[in-house]
Parts: sequence; C-alpha cells; structure tokens
Amino acid sequence: MINHYPLWKYLILLIILFFGFLYALPNLYGEDSSIQITGLHGNILNKNTLVQIENLLQKNHVKSKSIAWKNGSVLVRFSNTSLQLQAREVITKAVGKNYIVALNLSPATPHWLSSLLAEPMKLGLDLRGGIHFLMEVDIDSSLSKLQQENLENLRSDLDDKKIPYIELSKSDLFGLKVRLLDQKSRDKVRRDVLSHYHDIVIHNSSYNVLTLKVNDERIRLAREYAIEQNINVLRNRITQLGLTDAIIQRQGNAFVVVELPGIQDTARAKEILSSMATLEFRLVNIHINVDSPLPQDSEVKYTRDGQALVVYKHVILTGDHIIHSTTSIDEYNQMQVNISLDREGGHIMSNFTKDHIGQAMATIFIEYKGSGKQDIRGHEILEKHDEIINVAYIQSQLGSSFRISGINNQKEARQLSLLLRSGAFVAPIQIVEERIIGPTMVEQNISQGLEACLWGVVVSILFMVLRYKLFGLVAALALLVNLVLIIGIMSLLPGATLTMPGIAGIVLTLVVAVDSNVLINERIKEELRNGCSIQMAIHQGYKRAFSSIIDANITTFIKVIVLYILGSGSIKGFAITTAIGIATSMLTAIIGTRSIINLIYGGKRVTKLSI
Repeated sequence: MINHYPLWKYLILLIILFFGFLYALPNLYGEDSSIQITGLHGNILNKNTLVQIENLLQKNHVKSKSIAWKNGSVLVRFSNTSLQLQAREVITKAVGKNYIVALNLSPATPHWLSSLLAEPMKLGLDLRGGIHFLMEVDIDSSLSKLQQENLENLRSDLDDKKIPYIELSKSDLFGLKVRLLDQKSRDKVRRDVLSHYHDIVIHNSSYNVLTLKVNDERIRLAREYAIEQNINVLRNRITQLGLTDAIIQRQGNAFVVVELPGIQDTARAKEILSSMATLEFRLVNIHINVDSPLPQDSEVKYTRDGQALVVYKHVILTGDHIIHSTTSIDEYNQMQVNISLDREGGHIMSNFTKDHIGQAMATIFIEYKGSGKQDIRGHEILEKHDEIINVAYIQSQLGSSFRISGINNQKEARQLSLLLRSGAFVAPIQIVEERIIGPTMVEQNISQGLEACLWGVVVSILFMVLRYKLFGLVAALALLVNLVLIIGIMSLLPGATLTMPGIAGIVLTLVVAVDSNVLINERIKEELRNGCSIQMAIHQGYKRAFSSIIDANITTFIKVIVLYILGSGSIKGFAITTAIGIATSMLTAIIGTRSIINLIYGGKRVTKLSI
C-alpha cells in the first residue's frame, strides 16, 4: 500500500521529536545574575565557606535565590543585577584578594532537566556579553629556548668527542657560532658531530669557524608547539577555576583569542590568565665559588633569602613534563609539593639522577611579570624573574614521582601546585587587547537576531499556507519542528556556541527547508496535471523530488564543511548551525511532512487534495 508508514517509523519520529523538545526546553528558562567565588593563590573553598557567605549576605540584607557549592567553587544566584552588584561589593570586602569574586550569568534550568544533562545553548559574547582577550605568544622566547638547548647539546658533544674549541656562542636568527683551533678540527666537527643534528644546517663556513642555523621546518614546528601548548595551558587553567564556558582558539601565527561569556569583571579575568610560572631543575655546581670566574656552562642564581648559588646552565627538566601536582605535609610538618611527570620526563629524571647520586639539585621557580615598559607596538614588555626555591641532594634514583620541600607556607604550596597542574607556558603570553561586551549591546543583538528569525519564519509560513493550503500548513508545522530540533541539538553539542552568524545560519536552513517542501508540492501538482491518481501523485511527488533535494543539500553541506575548515570564530559558528539545520531540514521536510500527509490521506479514497 502506497502512502503508508509502518508503526515503527512513527515511533522513531515521535522519539526524535520528544528528545528534541526536551533538550530545547532549557533555553526557555533564561539565566540568573550570579556571582562565582573561586579560591586563588592556594586558597581552597569548601562547604564551610558556603555557610560563611550565606551568613554574610543575610547580615547585610542581600537576598539571594540560591547558594550552591560545586567543584571547589561557590555559586550565588540573584533575581536581578542590582542585588548581584551589591553582593559582590559585600563579598569582596569580606574575603579580600585571596579569592576570585566574578560576576557571572548562570542558567536557570530546573534540577530535573539538569539531571537529564539538558542545558541551554552556549551563547557567544555577542549574545551573552562578557570579556574578549587577544593574547600574544612570545614566539621568540620559545625559539631562544631551542637555541640554548642546541648550544648545550653541542657543547656536550664537543666535550665527549674531545674536540677543542676556542668559542661556542649564539648567533643571529637563533643560530650558533663555533670557533675552532684549525681547519682539521672544523672538518671533524662537521663529520663526527653535526651529521647527527638533523635540525641544524651549516649556514656559513670559513677556515676555522662554523655558523649554524636551525632549519625552517624545525622553527615552524617550534612555533606550532608554542601556540598549541599555551592554548592547552589556558584551557586547563580556566577549566580548573570553574569557567567551563570559556572559548579559546588560535588566531594567526602568534595570537590566541580567549572569550569568557557572562564574565564582566576584567580585573579578575586578567588575574586568572596572567600567572605565568614554571619550574626548572638544574644541578648545583659545587666546584665553583660564587666570587670565582664562572665557566661558560654555569651561572649564578639566588635563593629567596638572597643566598647566591652557582648552577649549571643545562636544564635537566622543565615544567613542560609535569602532568599532575598536589600538596601535602612532610614528616617535619612542612608543606611539600608532590609532582608527577609524564613518561618522557620520568625517563629523563631517572637517567639523570642515576648518574648524579650525591650531588645537589636546585629547583628554580620562574615567573614572567610586567616591567612597566612598552615596546614599539605599545605592548608591555615582560621580564623574567627566577629564584631557587629548593636545593636537595640526590640520595637515590628518582622516577616519575618525587616531591619538592622547603616551601614557606600552605598558600604558596597550593598556588604552585595549581600552576604546575594546569601546565607550564612554553613561551610568555600577554594580553594585547581586551573588550567588554556589555548588557545593552547584548540585548540589542538578541532582539535583532530573534526578530530576523521570527520574521523569516512568519513570512515562510504565510507563503506556504497561502500557496499550498493544507500541504503548506503541514510544511509550516515541519518548519517549527525543524527550529526546535536545531535548538535541541545545539544545546546537546558540548562544543557548539550560538552567535549572531549562527542565527543567520538557522534562518538560512529554514529557507532551505521551505525550498524542499516547495519542490515536493510542485512535483505533486505536476503529477496531478499529468493525470495521475491522488495517491500516486503524492507518492511520485515525494519520490521524484527526493533526488533534487538530496543534491541541493549535499552541495550546501560541502560548502559548509569548507567554511568550517578554513574559517575561524564566527564563520565556524555559522557553519555549525547551517550543517545541523541541513540535517534536521531533510528529516522534517521529507520524512516529517510525509508522515503527516500519510496520516491524513494514506489508505483513503480521496477526490481532491488541499494543495
């Protein structure tokens, strides 16, 4: 029997429809003005803090909707912005600078929906407001580290091969310069040493001098690694501080865009992102006195109490290899930081400590701070500050886990642990541009976007109903269902964010859905004019329009994929919503409308179609 669907098809459609409405529902509840309190500099919140904040608000007659403790943060909700600002002033005065007290917007989704993992769509800055940072990664600093590493490796190899040299120094473009005794030594270096360096090429050569340069591919890889690792560190740090809606993405060759939707407190947001610290482990040179002339492989570093120590320039290990860190109390009731290394870091530490038992190893804390000076572009110049926080004798072979003791207090230990746990910046990074998207602009964007979407739907529905009568009404119903399914899927996808271009993508897909129904309805009318029976006209109309609809949607989908791959930011948002809309429009325009038409006309003796 034509124009008839089996029961299982209707059941599948009903299930899809049910879940689409269920996961689109949270978007109707809106958001609450809220404050998020998070520990900073090693201060960790607990449920006792929640009670203290609740009592503080009651004492100052600030009424809150709810106070909740979750994942180490306290979230306080308010019914309006006025109460939110009043509460921030009260809480900030009470807790001081040891906590992040950030203005936020939190979904007002009921608990029963949240328990089903139903949450509203993530909105971009243009629809929700918040803070936009453009951060620049200091790629030259990363390449300087590579240059220093190459210099130390080359010095070590020259010593191992017992090849005497007059000078080994850095040169321009992150290269090296080796001045040897004679031409014979130069040729031996080229043959026995440099042949093993696949990333270094000889840029220039004279009688007894070799000028070396890192090849372009290695520089490109170093640049890529610096950007990607810094993005990972930013993402880890923001996630650990509870800002799960943050958007972090690369822009250009040396820039990273960080967007914090719902956050209006620029000072606190900067504080979250500006801590740039890591560790270095170096061997102490006990054979050289501080006042003696220093060999090329050593330099002076200072402890926190001002004591000078001579350490080797060679870095045994950096914070790049730290994958986890926690704090605890040692047997002397002193704070310590427990460190876990990745596989490569554990292998390096194990091999080094095995060969240097009985020698002293220094832990150097490195932090980049603003110098108060600016470069020619007007950006603040960062200065490197380092100090020895711990010196310990290697008593046995270490592995992937060890501890750092000698830290002054609990707060400092926890702060160090947080920075190490979130990862070490491969290169210094600083904010070069910041923008705050305020509530006025957001309201304007939302009203304009909703108005555009609403008028697009209304005009499409009017056209379809006036032109195709009952078939047009069915198409209009499918259009509304299509809109709900798009919203439901956008709410489900963890990485999807709705922006103004995304709304444009939704409007475009609604137009595509209308086009599909126009094709189907015109095909049915054409079959009727050719003398087909009503049932056969419906069947042939859907069947013959199917190939045209598929071809049109596939070509559109290919364009969307190209936009997503090559585009960035708002272009990706447009591509995501358009791709989702293409899939849902094919479901609703072809299968959805067909199921309703089959229910109305299928298996019945019909003399006239309302089309």
